[in-house]
Amino acid sequence: MNIYRKAIPVSTLFGALFLSLNISAQVLPKPQPDLPKNWHTLDLKADGFYGISLAPAYQFIKGKKSKTVVIATIDSGIDTAQKDLKDILWVNTKEIPGNGIDDDHNGFTDDIHGWDFLGGPGGKCDFTETTEEVREYNRLKTKYAGVTSATDANAKEYAYWLNVKSTYDETLAKSSAELPQIQQFMNVLMTTSGYIKKELKLSPDATFTLADLSKITSIDPTLIQSKTVWTSVFTEEGPSDDNGKIIKEVGEEMAKVNNDVNPDLTARKTIVGDDPNVQDGKPYGNNLLKFADASHGTGVAGLIGAIRNNGYGIDGVADNVHIMSVKAVPNGDEYDKDVANAIRYAVDNGAKIINMSFGKKLSPHKEWVDAAFKYAAAKDVLLVQAAGNDNQDVDAKPQFPNDTFLDGSSTDADNVIVVGASSAILGDNLAATFTNYGKKNVDIFAPGVKVTSIDMDAEFNTEDGTSFSSPITAGIAALILEYYPELSAKQLKQVILASATPLTGTMVLKPGSQTEKVDFANLSKTGGIVNAYKAIMLASKLKGERKK
Repeated sequence: MNIYRKAIPVSTLFGALFLSLNISAQVLPKPQPDLPKNWHTLDLKADGFYGISLAPAYQFIKGKKSKTVVIATIDSGIDTAQKDLKDILWVNTKEIPGNGIDDDHNGFTDDIHGWDFLGGPGGKCDFTETTEEVREYNRLKTKYAGVTSATDANAKEYAYWLNVKSTYDETLAKSSAELPQIQQFMNVLMTTSGYIKKELKLSPDATFTLADLSKITSIDPTLIQSKTVWTSVFTEEGPSDDNGKIIKEVGEEMAKVNNDVNPDLTARKTIVGDDPNVQDGKPYGNNLLKFADASHGTGVAGLIGAIRNNGYGIDGVADNVHIMSVKAVPNGDEYDKDVANAIRYAVDNGAKIINMSFGKKLSPHKEWVDAAFKYAAAKDVLLVQAAGNDNQDVDAKPQFPNDTFLDGSSTDADNVIVVGASSAILGDNLAATFTNYGKKNVDIFAPGVKVTSIDMDAEFNTEDGTSFSSPITAGIAALILEYYPELSAKQLKQVILASATPLTGTMVLKPGSQTEKVDFANLSKTGGIVNAYKAIMLASKLKGERKK
């Protein structure tokens, strides 16, 4: 599923298209008011929004000195020039910038702010990829496509092939059905956008918002249809969005779905040059962190530690962090090799917390990732991971990576927190409709609906996804570690989980359902939502176990 930002669903796309084609006797949807841009930081009792109670947490530690925490984001890259981030980026002081020499002999040349494991020679990057099931199906089909039963020699791989094929068939059928719909809707968006820009006398590269549509008073049927389409889309995606952002997101989704149906299986070799199925220790990648897909990683980093109280952008959760960017997540599925190497890179270069807002359905080299998880644990590094956006029970249908290790050594690692997404209002929709859940394998929930963060090129973005629940939680972990630096990764997990009040008896719509209700407390191990104030208060009472 790659990065866990909720894509614009096909049903939404065609809801808007249907409205535009049935304008007689229709009532345009009423736009929902925007939430406060910082709702995820607010307090339920004081503010009425089910945020993380950040202000009381800062009040609790007021006057106490902090220690800088290095936190890594394994993601889609970062805009290193973003005003809210550039002064808090991790800097590898052992490297001389731009000299083309691996000064610190760590295998990564000029890795000043991090590393790009999707990069290649000439400043290129493999940032559009296929899903893992598509890659694995094509890797194994020659060997197994005509085979109907296993032998003693290939029993394990054949069983894996059957899982690959089943997953591939499901993905291909879904993407094949969605692709022409998305293409059709993209055409509608582009065409109607042109009519609206012309009516508003905007330049071809200008953008418009929901508010701009009120300026259109023409009774021309084409303009009415165009206005209806965009009113519906803005209502679903957020009144503060502009048409350019939405078209960009639909384009990214179209590219991803197209790569399932018409896969480019040569990009990795052509651009990066390594073999992702061989973990040989040879260096690969480059040091470039900002490409066209860096929006997601920039937003994730902003939620963790965007500079606080500077009168710009947003305030990150943590106030004294250095953010290390490790690019390993494309628009498509990440490779196990890159995930494992990204974790090791972050650990070896001093990260104490690693945020991982990504995931997928298959893990062909899970043993490599398991080993990296264990390496992080041995070095006392906390891993915070998004649960995923498929509204499924991950106890029954796992997502990868996860901390249920192949060798049986762990089914719930002490240094891993898995986070689902919650919304702003206590009520039926408290659990995000898209979030994954699981009483055993999801630890806790955190804000993940209509969350606002910074974006590339001095822009801002409001998105849904467990992608954003995870860094909010990682930010809390960093905040705790800043002020209580003796706490171990295990203790950080303990205080975050123990401080979440179980919402037993709070009935909510089951993720993915419009009618079935479940007890919120049964959707995760804690049954609650992260609370920075309670967590940091609990942390203050612990004797630290972090080894020197």
